[in-house]
Amino acid sequence: MRADRTERLDLTTAETAGRRRIWLCADDFGISNSVNLAIRDLVVRGRLNSTSVLVVAPSFSRSEAMSLNTLNSVEPRVAIGLHLGLTAPFHPLSKSFKPVSGGAFLPLAATARHAAMRHFDHDTLVAEVTLQMQTFLSTFGRTPDFVDGHQHVHLLPQISDALLTVVKETLPDAWVRQCGRVVPLAARFADRKGLLLDIMSYRFRRRAAALGVRTNPGFAGTYQFDDAADFPALFPRFLDRLPDGSVVMCHPGFVDAELQRLDPLTTLREKEYAYFAGDAFPATLASHGVALAGTPSMPLSS
Repeated sequence: MRADRTERLDLTTAETAGRRRIWLCADDFGISNSVNLAIRDLVVRGRLNSTSVLVVAPSFSRSEAMSLNTLNSVEPRVAIGLHLGLTAPFHPLSKSFKPVSGGAFLPLAATARHAAMRHFDHDTLVAEVTLQMQTFLSTFGRTPDFVDGHQHVHLLPQISDALLTVVKETLPDAWVRQCGRVVPLAARFADRKGLLLDIMSYRFRRRAAALGVRTNPGFAGTYQFDDAADFPALFPRFLDRLPDGSVVMCHPGFVDAELQRLDPLTTLREKEYAYFAGDAFPATLASHGVALAGTPSMPLSS
C-alpha cells in the first residue's frame, strides 16, 4: 500500500533535535497476512520503525520476509527483529524439543511453570532458539537487529539464559528487549502485567549486562487486552519519562481467519492500527517531545 510522502514521520534532524527517540515496535509480524499488511503499511507511512517476526507462525514465508525487507532497500525504515516463539499454539522447529502437547509448545502458563521449576533442558532450549535464529537468517538473508519474545517468554528463567547465550555467541551486534518500565514506584502497582515484567526484567538486565549484551533502557506498552480499552487515551501515558532509545510495544493489525485461529488478540489490533494511521498519533509524539528513531542501528544503552 502506497502512502503519500507527507504522511511520513521521518523528520529532518532540525525538526527532531532535542526529542527523545523511541522504537515503536509492532510485535507478531508473520502471524497472519493481514497483520503483516497492516505493519508494512504503517512502516511506509512512517508510523512504525520496528517490528519483530514470529518465524514459527504457520503462514510465515520467505515472500512475506522479502516484502518487509524491501522496505529498507532504499533507506533504513524499520528495525527487524526475531520474536522468539515458545508457546502454544505454535510448534517447535527442532524435532527434539520437549515438552510438547499435541506436537505444539505448552501454553504460556505451563511454560512459565516449567521454566520456574527449571524443568527445561538447557541444550534443548539453545537448539530451538538457534534454529529460530537460523530460520530468520535464511528467510531475510541477514541476522535480526534485535530479539524479543512472544508473550515475553524470553524473560523466563532458563529461557532467558538460553537466549542470552545464543545472542552472545552468534549476534554480537544485536540487542535484546528488556521490559522494565521507568515509572514511579506507586504507579507500578496499577498495572499487574507491567509489574510482573518489571520484576522479571531486573534479573534479565543484570544477566545481559554481565554477558555484554545490549538492552533497551526503557519499556512501555502494556495494558489489559480488553476490547473496550481506549487505546488513544492509553498511548500518551506510555511516553511519560521514557529515556532515549526506549521501546514501546504495540500490536497493530487487520483481522483475518488465520489471526482468529491463532490468537485471541484481534479487535484491539485494528484499534491500534487506526490510531497509528491517524492524525492524533504524530501530534501526540510532538507534544511529548518524542520522535521515532531514524535508523535500525541507533545505539542503545548497555
